[in-house]
Amino acid sequence: MDTPIVPREIRIAFKGRVFTVQVETIALPKGGELAVEIVRHPGSVVIVPLTENGELILVRQYRHPIGRWVWELPAGTLKPGEEAERAAIRECHEETGLIPSRVEQIGSYYPSPGFCDEIMHFFKVTGLRKPGADDEDAHQDEDEDLEARAFSRAAVETMMNAGEIVDMKTLAGLALTRE
Repeated sequence: MDTPIVPREIRIAFKGRVFTVQVETIALPKGGELAVEIVRHPGSVVIVPLTENGELILVRQYRHPIGRWVWELPAGTLKPGEEAERAAIRECHEETGLIPSRVEQIGSYYPSPGFCDEIMHFFKVTGLRKPGADDEDAHQDEDEDLEARAFSRAAVETMMNAGEIVDMKTLAGLALTRE
């Protein structure tokens, strides 16, 4: 029962900039066949940036699929061959304008394993500093228009209760860092 099912056929239905959609035909354990649509994703990082006084830094950006601006934790897709910890530092710099001196992995989870193989690596980052002359420049993605802001834990709780934070990865990251 724990043996992975090997697909009989694999077809690429879509190949995009961030993910690929495959259709895999598999034999079902109880008999018969099924065509399974799978979103293949390179993985991502979710960053929980904490300031020296314990505030959380969230970013606000427009999310077209849901047609609204959303407050969320900084996050981003892994580049080919990039290690998750390096991606966390890069994304923190790109999205908040700050560079962490301490990076702690706090978990890795699949957000939607029913149709997607993306794994999200969660990191708590502290010791945040502004970039210096020796640091590389940060470059936001072309579709990013971000506002970064620090919030107290109480303010974040209020935002969650008011429905202003609706992003699941943000809720998970906040839960992982509750003290």
